[in-house]
Amino acid sequence: MKTKKPKVLWLQAITCNGNTHSFLSANDNRMKLFLNSFDLIYHPSLTTDITITEIIKKRIEIDFLLVEGAITSDTHFFSTSGYSPHELFNKLVKQTKYLIAVGSCASYGGIHAKFEQNGDIRGIKDSLDPENLYILKHPIVNLTGCPVNPEWIFQTLFSLKDFGKIILDEEGRPKELYYSLAHHGCTRNEYFEWKIEGHFGQKEGCLFYDQGCRGPMTHSNCNKILWNDVNSKTRAGMPCIGCTEFDFPRENMLETKKNIGIPDEVPLGVTKRAYLSAAGVAKTFKIDRLHKKLI
Repeated sequence: MKTKKPKVLWLQAITCNGNTHSFLSANDNRMKLFLNSFDLIYHPSLTTDITITEIIKKRIEIDFLLVEGAITSDTHFFSTSGYSPHELFNKLVKQTKYLIAVGSCASYGGIHAKFEQNGDIRGIKDSLDPENLYILKHPIVNLTGCPVNPEWIFQTLFSLKDFGKIILDEEGRPKELYYSLAHHGCTRNEYFEWKIEGHFGQKEGCLFYDQGCRGPMTHSNCNKILWNDVNSKTRAGMPCIGCTEFDFPRENMLETKKNIGIPDEVPLGVTKRAYLSAAGVAKTFKIDRLHKKLI
């Protein structure tokens, strides 16, 4: 007898579709395992069997509701469904067991909430009708990122499917995915230790002191679980922009804010005095092997 596969519904609200693109770039074997293990009943870009309004009218049970994008009550969105994103979202939650925010816009409102600033664009937690919170079998899971690594989606779904729960941090993120920093596993760490700064696009050199890299203060495993199994922002020569944190996006993301030449923020878990002392000592040395690579 075949085991009934859990139903997954992917709702897109105010989004650039970046998380969908990331999802479609997943490892082929992992995507095949996902499709063999779950029933993706609805995704606006991938499925055609049933409409989202039919799912609501038939009250089809949803095991995992994945939301991509921020929520608004503006009726100009989803005009064909007859519901605003806020109405559509809360109707679907009534049929849902597990609610997962896919990306920083769904988690906090993200770019849309920051730049629209009309107070009506929010993350899913702030858009949830109070009575719906008690329907869910598990606290809301925030998969923050812009976009999210597809492996984070798979790991979260399989953990909830197999164990029914997952340990979350204070931001509602799975601890197993967000316990470390983007700095951990970065191939530029030796340059960071010796305070040898590189530049945007270079394969060598640290990008923290001048280029705005947020790796030492951003919770993610981007340099441990690589994108497309091969790469990350810092490995490609781009500073980490801290897209998994609640304050994303920040202004002047590719610039390190300083006061009298000293970075305003230092790596997590290190006092500014300790950082400045270590940096001062490191800069007194010249590591020829590392400097030559920058030439």
